[in-house]
Amino acid sequence: MTRREGEILELINKEVKPALGCTEPIAVALAVAKAAEILRDGRGKDPDRKGHICDHCEARNASILVEVSGNILKNGMGVGIPGTGMVGLHIAAALGSVCGKSSYGLEVLHDLDDESIAQAKEMVEKGKVTVKLADTPLKLFVEATITCGPHSASAQIKNDHDNITGTWFDHSVLSSKEEVKGGGTEERTTLDYHLTVKEIYDFANTVSFEDIRFILASRDMNLALAKEGLHGDYGLKVGKTLCNPLYREIYGEDFLTYAMSMTAAASDARMAGCTLPAMSNSGSGNQGITVTMPVIAYSLKHDVSEERLARALVLAHLVAIHIKGYLGKLSALCGCVIASTGSSCGIVYLRGGSYENVCSAIKNMIGNITGMVCDGAKVGCALKVASGVSSSLQAAVLAMDGTCISSNDGIIEDDIEKTIQNLGRIGSVGMQSTDSMILEIMVCK
Repeated sequence: MTRREGEILELINKEVKPALGCTEPIAVALAVAKAAEILRDGRGKDPDRKGHICDHCEARNASILVEVSGNILKNGMGVGIPGTGMVGLHIAAALGSVCGKSSYGLEVLHDLDDESIAQAKEMVEKGKVTVKLADTPLKLFVEATITCGPHSASAQIKNDHDNITGTWFDHSVLSSKEEVKGGGTEERTTLDYHLTVKEIYDFANTVSFEDIRFILASRDMNLALAKEGLHGDYGLKVGKTLCNPLYREIYGEDFLTYAMSMTAAASDARMAGCTLPAMSNSGSGNQGITVTMPVIAYSLKHDVSEERLARALVLAHLVAIHIKGYLGKLSALCGCVIASTGSSCGIVYLRGGSYENVCSAIKNMIGNITGMVCDGAKVGCALKVASGVSSSLQAAVLAMDGTCISSNDGIIEDDIEKTIQNLGRIGSVGMQSTDSMILEIMVCK
């Protein structure tokens, strides 16, 4: 393994990881869980302090204050919380306090059980949880404070859903990641890796299979979620409806319907509170699902080897990560646009496409569904996922047929990297007022 290959693998491992539940309420649960652990352990500035301040069975006596950025609030208002039959940040925060383990990261609620759910619901019903909009320019920000008697503990998350940047006990700092210019931390961002589509394509082709075999966990995890969505009655049942024999005269039985159905079913289950984890991409479970499931669906229909599938998944994941780097973790642009662009590249790869074909697929996608807005995480996301898959396959087929949208069209340029940067500018800068308007509409309903 070369040094550069090691860096790219580091990026994949950083951005592709299991997540149980929608990652915005999960970020809230994670911050609360960390604060609760500090409070229970009594980690004050006095080194002679002994014993616990608040143990698990007394968590219901604590009060929780969560302050979040607008995008966290938007994406946490209407999404199902695993196993609870409830939606929103309040129940996520309460669960973080009673059963969350920060060591699990984005699977912080892995130990969820009926007793914890009942206890968390009681906390919410008694008004023990308060969620407020934070005064911050950051798109991804959570600060959770738990107070029990005279003591309090806090934990803060910035920029990444599992990036705990600070902790406090009784207002004294326990830990703090040093901030640098721009409001971030000293950790490397996606853009710091200086990826290009060409390097991603070459890496997917040449890296040792043994070094990327782990990416097949994306298949196992997201396929299980898709099967659960097809089996159960989750959310809007988009995936289940697409493959229903009653509607065969409309949808047919082709691969397009199959890929849309499998991908949407996984989103149906996840957004409605299924207790199975998703393999996320760039902090988003839905993005991870949309990146991978069309590629997985193709492999199931066409006898693709595990090595070739792994290479296609690596390509798809990295393209999505690369594009997302120009947008930031949360924006007004629906992550489905980025994720389905990644899956389109994966399909091109499985069909024997060249680097030029991959670039054409990206341009076809950016010229098509750029502008799809994110109006929060919710069961309706499965509809957008299905639309993204349809566009993904259309873009791949056109690219393989030698058709690429022209640089005379809209935001498309001859240079693939400039085209991606244009998309990033639209999503991160151009749509800021759109983001604010969406949030205003949502909170005033």
